[in-house]
Amino acid sequence: MAEIVVDVSVRDLTREDLRWCSWAGSELHLRQVAREVERARTEAVDYLAVCPPSDLPVGIVGIDYEANPGAGTLWQLAVHPVLQSCGIGTLLIHAAEQRILGRGLRRAELSVEESNPRARALYERLGYVGYERRPEAWDVAGPDGTVERYETLCTVMRKPLA
Repeated sequence: MAEIVVDVSVRDLTREDLRWCSWAGSELHLRQVAREVERARTEAVDYLAVCPPSDLPVGIVGIDYEANPGAGTLWQLAVHPVLQSCGIGTLLIHAAEQRILGRGLRRAELSVEESNPRARALYERLGYVGYERRPEAWDVAGPDGTVERYETLCTVMRKPLA
């Protein structure tokens, strides 16, 4: 097996990037991401993208500064399926933590679905500790294009930042 090394950069996600992000979710989900990218103009959130030299996003994550007082809350972390387990998620989380620190905050938080042990293992490896379980819900596109409510149980995790 050969190893290929590709330089990547982390930058702010733009609305124009979303046309290249169909791998990250449904059209309904990407409309939600577009609203959050617009919220970034108010500095309520940051939305980051990891890009190879093509400058097309292969990983994205949002950071909400209003969801939990004193913390930056990571959400909507997604990595292109063919590039998962290549370190892109770790890079995104580290970049998000640096943004949080840049805001003068010393804690990062996130929620992970209990049905997603792979993601939870990543967060635990990076120092996040679960402290609460809570039900969460959001709208998803149904198979016929209708909007359905998705309900799940999540573990809320936090990490102190230095």
